[in-house]
Amino acid sequence: MQLAAVASAHEAFLRAVVRPVSATPRGAARLRALTEHWISYAETPLFTGGCFWAANLADFDSRPGQVRDALVRHHQDWLALLAGELRHGVEAGEIADLDVDLAAFQIDAVLTAANTALRLGDAVDKVRRVVDGFLAPSDLRTDPSN
Repeated sequence: MQLAAVASAHEAFLRAVVRPVSATPRGAARLRALTEHWISYAETPLFTGGCFWAANLADFDSRPGQVRDALVRHHQDWLALLAGELRHGVEAGEIADLDVDLAAFQIDAVLTAANTALRLGDAVDKVRRVVDGFLAPSDLRTDPSN
């Protein structure tokens, strides 16, 4: 039953966050669209606790088994998707050169924190500011006046 819940939540996540951006150009535009859809997904939660992954990964991270394995696999797929869009943006010259795996980890961490903040009544403007920081061209990222 738990595996069925994970599969159902994964399908709902794909439907709400990933599939709607498939026509968006790869790189910075798609990364921004993914994070905006994720924010909408968390703001109008389909599940108690908001984002299913943010709410459940912590519960199962130290519990070996098929449920944990499925949660981890879907989380790794999400990180790979973020890293892929970051990589595409770097290669296209629209995002400053950065460690894409680290940046994907950081964006995911901020989104996870946003899920908690939303449950506590906080706004998600900081999430957008963090993502904007990753998407800024290199000349804006290194200019101390910005």
